[in-house]
Amino acid sequence: MSMSGKVSDRDWSVSVQTHPTPDGFACTVHVIHRESKGKFQHQFRHFKVFRTEQDAMLDGLREGMDWIRHKLARAICK
Repeated sequence: MSMSGKVSDRDWSVSVQTHPTPDGFACTVHVIHRESKGKFQHQFRHFKVFRTEQDAMLDGLREGMDWIRHKLARAICK
């Protein structure tokens, strides 16, 4: 069984899906930012492994929120 979570606002969203690994749990993070130029999407596997699914999901959401924060600050230009 895997856990998923999502955080969103009017023009962005962050979602995560956990998956088991030999050492615990990791997650895949998907970020979306809608702007006048179109929709920016990025998906990546979180580099950390956690003992619990809950920890993997929460840290994945934090990592995705960091991506959004950088994107909104124009530190990531794609």
